[in-house]
Amino acid sequence: MKHLVLVVLLVCLPLAACTRGNESTQAAREPRMTDSDLKNKIEGRINSDPQLREADLSVSADADKNTATISGTVATEAMRSSAIEMAKSANPGMVIEDKIDVKPKELTRDQYTPEMARTEVENARAHHETIGRSVDDAWIHAKVVTQLIGDKDTPERKINVDVNNAVVTLRGTVDSVVQKQEAERVARETDGVKRVINQLKIGKA
Repeated sequence: MKHLVLVVLLVCLPLAACTRGNESTQAAREPRMTDSDLKNKIEGRINSDPQLREADLSVSADADKNTATISGTVATEAMRSSAIEMAKSANPGMVIEDKIDVKPKELTRDQYTPEMARTEVENARAHHETIGRSVDDAWIHAKVVTQLIGDKDTPERKINVDVNNAVVTLRGTVDSVVQKQEAERVARETDGVKRVINQLKIGKA
């Protein structure tokens, strides 16, 4: 019986060694992923979405560390999240550094329609804001709110924006003098605004 076991071991050991050798040889033959390969793989995933493809995001990748940096600008937070998730799915264990800015797309006055104005008035009313009767006032309101959302130095959710005859009134409570001044600057530099009335208070809302 002992002799039989010994014979089986002697037969199996070379086979196991051969199997390991074949696996090592196969692994050695598999091409190593380069930074360019990983970048192309990520870009392929992101560009499968038409909106993200139009955003033309920039990708840099490090294949050895399995990391990538995504930068650029998108119109919504949902697009930013989608881009990050798609990039992560390009390779198992991917780590993504997010440098994407969210900036809603602005419409010119010629592109702004009465229907858009009616929607803006309804949204403003829901946030306890007022807009004058003209389409111009609705367009200005949309632009000011968009600018405040995109400005990291202003707490847009705490600021009420009223617009009447191209005069913007800012109401609410902000945390500092800097935020108050920045909100006024943003409104004042918005195209179409004639004057800004800054009624913002400083303190904790």
